[in-house]
Amino acid sequence: MVEKLLSRNIQKADVLLLGIEYDKTSSFGKGAGKGPEAILRCFDTQLELYERFTKWSPARHLQISSAILSDIKNKTPELMVKEVSSEIMKKIEERKFVIALGGEHSISIGIFDAWSKTSVANQITIMQIDAHMDLREDDSDYSLNPSKFAHSCVMKRALDMGFKVVQVGIRAYADFELETAKENNLSIFEWPCDENKEMIDKIVNAIKTQSVYITLDTDGIDPAHMPATGTPVQGGLSWNFIFGLLNEVFIRKNVVGADIVEVAPRENDQLTEFGAAQLCYYMIALKFKNK
Repeated sequence: MVEKLLSRNIQKADVLLLGIEYDKTSSFGKGAGKGPEAILRCFDTQLELYERFTKWSPARHLQISSAILSDIKNKTPELMVKEVSSEIMKKIEERKFVIALGGEHSISIGIFDAWSKTSVANQITIMQIDAHMDLREDDSDYSLNPSKFAHSCVMKRALDMGFKVVQVGIRAYADFELETAKENNLSIFEWPCDENKEMIDKIVNAIKTQSVYITLDTDGIDPAHMPATGTPVQGGLSWNFIFGLLNEVFIRKNVVGADIVEVAPRENDQLTEFGAAQLCYYMIALKFKNK
């Protein structure tokens, strides 16, 4: 029997996996609101305690706990962002390492908002792993109820907050998003590309600050590895490359937090939520291995 990884004591937790069940502005496939529960179920019951890449067992040495924000499902995007921001701010003040689990990508706006209010905001770069630029001002070009807090606007809001941004895995975008990227001198790494150590170095070197926040949209990874997502695009990051990239980022930078979003579970196929759980545990292992 696989041992359970999650502790029930949130107050003493070193790491908090915060599920945010929100899926109101999704524009293609729905179901991301069910992602957090599916990921946490895999995390708690299907992962081995021994993390083979880092060669240790984080759950034997750390308190890893979980919580789910489920009372925001029907709220407007703006109210959702406010509540997520408030919750993340509490965890920042408690000095917990938080990995947020979506839910659609719009939840990250609330997380960015919380970090933007800290004294270290100008020292943080957001590394976005994503098939899309998410640089729309709002979603009025495809929604009857447009919002500037939609999932396709998340990185535009990050720029508005003053964050530096590095985009990895990009392969689907509008011409006006490209113009916004150029106007803001963003470092953009389009896919497919040669996935090698040189490319990893180029990405990490593009992060000019010592601190980094990682926002990982599942569709940034090739759908061969993580197919259950709302807006899949062929030709994404390979499974081995994402592990190599994360390893280098954690070695060379101070990762202050992360999120994994847009997991939309589907019947009789648990590959995507299991992969998300693996990535969670791997990031925890990297963050705390030398401590």
